[in-house]
Amino acid sequence: MGRSDLTQKAALEQKVQLVSNYKIMAEKSNMIISAVTPSSAVQAAELVGNDFKGIYVDLNSISPMQLLSVSNNLKTAKVVDGAIIGSIDQKINQVQIIASGEHAREFARLNYFGLNIKIVGAEIGHASAIKMLRSSYTKGLSALLWETFHAAYKLGIDEELLKTISITEGPQFESAAISRIKSTAFHASRRAEEMQQVKSFLSEIDNPLMVHCVEKTFKEIIRKLGKLDKKPPSTKFVFSLWENQF
Repeated sequence: MGRSDLTQKAALEQKVQLVSNYKIMAEKSNMIISAVTPSSAVQAAELVGNDFKGIYVDLNSISPMQLLSVSNNLKTAKVVDGAIIGSIDQKINQVQIIASGEHAREFARLNYFGLNIKIVGAEIGHASAIKMLRSSYTKGLSALLWETFHAAYKLGIDEELLKTISITEGPQFESAAISRIKSTAFHASRRAEEMQQVKSFLSEIDNPLMVHCVEKTFKEIIRKLGKLDKKPPSTKFVFSLWENQF
């Protein structure tokens, strides 16, 4: 259903049965896991529809309010609020997934098959709230690193700055900062979407200030760099590309 030839081939190699539409998928499945972009989360639930009676796990980076819209399209399903924490570029049993809601324990049975699911609350919205607040912190840090090291790059002191900050932040800082900057360039589009969700969520309970600047940073990266085909090899490559866009 709209997947690339490469994805379909990979699915068939794992003996996954392919179907032609969402209705058939809903009829044949006991559990559906939604892992799409934030802007597509509600549409995915609409396509599954109210006839699905199994477990529907939403792993998208959406706010608790958006999750309510998802649930409203799945009145007969057992909805689980879930979130993937951190990178998925590692072994499957190392990828932390958090889940909440009345049916979270049923989803957590997949731990027997190698997943790493942790139940964080009995109510729908707990997992997505944790995801949103974590994103507020991590994406805010990424935006700050981008701005800081772009300035250092223009001054020709970026390598020395990495070493200097590592004195107080620890030996892991240098590799972590480089990884964040490269990842920011590669995933800017998805992160801008995610920050829209974070902004909406925080605006319901607080008066957020920094999140607006973080969202603006990612949008500016998208405007100047566009969508990269692959992760850049270095921070110098990222910032040289950025400078050439002016």
